[in-house]
Amino acid sequence: MPLVTTGELVTRAAAEHSAVAAFNIITLEHVEAVIAGAESADAPVVLQVSENAVKFRYGRLLPLARATVAAAERALVPVALHLDHVQSDDLLRQAADAGFSSVMYDAARLPYDRNLAATCAAADWAHAQGLWIEAELGQIGGKAGPGGRDNGAEPPLDAHAPGARTDPAEARAFVAASGVNALAVAIGSTHAMTTRTATLDHGLLKRLAAALDVPLVLHGSSGVPDEELAAAVAGGIAKVNVGTALNIAMTGAIRDFLAAHPEAVDSREYLSVGREAMARAVTGIIRTVGRPPA
Repeated sequence: MPLVTTGELVTRAAAEHSAVAAFNIITLEHVEAVIAGAESADAPVVLQVSENAVKFRYGRLLPLARATVAAAERALVPVALHLDHVQSDDLLRQAADAGFSSVMYDAARLPYDRNLAATCAAADWAHAQGLWIEAELGQIGGKAGPGGRDNGAEPPLDAHAPGARTDPAEARAFVAASGVNALAVAIGSTHAMTTRTATLDHGLLKRLAAALDVPLVLHGSSGVPDEELAAAVAGGIAKVNVGTALNIAMTGAIRDFLAAHPEAVDSREYLSVGREAMARAVTGIIRTVGRPPA
C-alpha cells in the first residue's frame, strides 16, 4: 500500500491512548523484518533511518531509503518513513526528496538556547517542505553522535544524572517557541542498552503529558521492560523508538546458527535466521505498545 505519514500514525496513536512503534533499520534485512513483524501484528509501523546508519552506508542516504520505500509500498500494513537523530543540516535537507514524511532533528547535545535556535531553524525548513518534525529536550544518553561532540557543546549526561531529565516547564516553552510536532523526552531510558532493566520516571511523564499538547516520544526503548513500556504508553507516550533490540535479536540468532553450523558460508542461511528473529522481536514490541487499527 502507499506510504503513510509518521504524523498521521502518531496522531492516531495518541488519540487512541496507544503508541506506534518505530524501528531503526540498517540493512535490507532490517527493513524486511520490521515489515514482516508489523504484518504479523496487523499494525502500522514507522521505519527509521538514523544519521549513524547513513554514515555506515558510506554517507549515502538514497540507496537504503529507496529500498525501504519500495518494500514499504508492498507492505500489507501502513508504513511511514522517518529520518532519525539528524544533526547534519545537509542530511536534513535530503529528507523530503528521499521519501521521508518526518525527521527527528537532534540538537539536544547543545545548551538550551542553542538547541532551541537550531531546532527553530530546522522546524521552519521542515514545515516548508511539508515534513512533520520531532525534537529532543533533556539528555537520554547512550547515543554516539555521527561526528563526535559538537564544538562547544556540553558532554552527554547520564540518563539519571541531575539535569538530564526533561523539565516540564522548559519543555512547554521549547515546544511553543520551536513549533515542533512531537518531543522526545528524557524520563530514564538510555540509548543502546543491551539489558531490559531501565526504570522510567512515570511521575515526570505524567507532568510532561499535562504540560504539553504535542505527542511524546520515548527513545532508548530497547532497554525498557514490557511492563514499563506499557505504563509509559498509558502515561502519554505515543511513539516508541526501538533499535538495539533488533540488533540483539539478529546477532544472537546468527551466532547460534553459526555455532551449530560452523561449515556454513552462504550468507543467506544465517541472514534469514537473523531476519526471522528480528521479525519476532518486532511483533512482540508492537503488541506491547499498541493495538491493531480498527
